[in-house]
Amino acid sequence: MGTTARQVVFGTCMVLAFACVCYAWAVFKTHSGTNFWMVWVVFAVLFEVLGGGFLFHWWDAMPRLIRGILVALICIAVVAFGTVEGCIVSKMGAQGKPGLDYVIVLGAQVHRARPSRVLKFRLDKAIEYLNDNPKTICIVSGGQGSNEPFPEAQGMADYLKTNGIAESRIVEESKSKTTEENIINSRKLIADENASVGIITNDFHVFRAMQIAQKNGLDDAQGIAAGSPPDMLVNNMVREFFAEIKFLL
Repeated sequence: MGTTARQVVFGTCMVLAFACVCYAWAVFKTHSGTNFWMVWVVFAVLFEVLGGGFLFHWWDAMPRLIRGILVALICIAVVAFGTVEGCIVSKMGAQGKPGLDYVIVLGAQVHRARPSRVLKFRLDKAIEYLNDNPKTICIVSGGQGSNEPFPEAQGMADYLKTNGIAESRIVEESKSKTTEENIINSRKLIADENASVGIITNDFHVFRAMQIAQKNGLDDAQGIAAGSPPDMLVNNMVREFFAEIKFLL
């Protein structure tokens, strides 16, 4: 590779590293309750190392075997990422069937006066579905995290009631800490084993949520995709990739 090409690669990597740092700051400022913004800092460092490797000939200095292994690992990672993201996208438009007996709304962070942005999308979708299907019962599922003023289920129920959903149609499940616990504990609140069930969550989360539901006996559960904050979609899609790999392992 010539000097000009090396400089172009280096410059591109530096631009990508700077973009990752800026995006990390944007994610951090959302106060989403997770530390995933740090992953973007790691990506920035990796781009800097990659750029430096080309500019300063570190890559050429590596033994051919090591370079081959690194290229193979990168190819595997790219294929895995593309495959998982394709699966995630395939469920992002899921709407479920009308007339379900129950819908389970998966919890996310709540603030004292309002739900988080991600959770608001889920709750607004639940309100839409419940208004269209007046016989459906809604289970709101989520416990209380260390950075939350009360259980997520309580905040979710309050939001639904404020927006016109009758209290008699809302069941609170306030012990769960994970998506799997959301589904397991919510299922225990459904007396009829033959009841039809929908699971409401953000579009990027539907694919894995349905896998977890099927793993825990809700084989016929319907995914219902709510929207998600557009500015956080890249972050959420990348985060979901790692969550899916963890689930599969």
